[in-house]
Amino acid sequence: MSAINRPVSGHIVNIIDTFSEYTGRAVSWLTIAMMLLSCVIVVLRYGFNIGSVALQESMTYLHATVFLLAAAYTFKNDGHVRVDIFYREYSPEGKAWVNALGNLIFLIPMCSFLLITSWGYVANSWAILEGSPHANGIPALFLLKSLIPLAAITLILQAIADTLRSFLLLTGNTLPADKELEEEQHHGGVL
Repeated sequence: MSAINRPVSGHIVNIIDTFSEYTGRAVSWLTIAMMLLSCVIVVLRYGFNIGSVALQESMTYLHATVFLLAAAYTFKNDGHVRVDIFYREYSPEGKAWVNALGNLIFLIPMCSFLLITSWGYVANSWAILEGSPHANGIPALFLLKSLIPLAAITLILQAIADTLRSFLLLTGNTLPADKELEEEQHHGGVL
């Protein structure tokens, strides 16, 4: 294999996949927190006539965290929506070509653009330690905005892993399975 070193490429893919897997699993627990917090907000508002801007904003923070940080996990596990009706009929090699080209032409450039354009936006927010625009809101809007470039980075990493995986398949190599991660996925499950 001349273009790609299989052991190095396979190791890189396993490292990135493991990172995305554990990040997704960790973030998935926030969905339980969102459900419980939603119940608390409803009970406080309609049961005791108590409202809290900070509690309402915390739902936004949790939702954004789950959505942005679980994107790479969703991509890794092929949980994203596909609109290509032809893809499902392709051979494994055809799918590898579509995945590699889609990553290189669309996903990585789009995420790179998002990373570059959000950098100043986030840096400005950090410079002033931007807080909530609402009275009694969460004084950490700069942290929420930081999720944007972080999501772009995690998606770029997962796109690199997916592209390497596709190239390995196209060159007739298989990815050495990470047995421990594979067993956890089959027996442990994810929320």
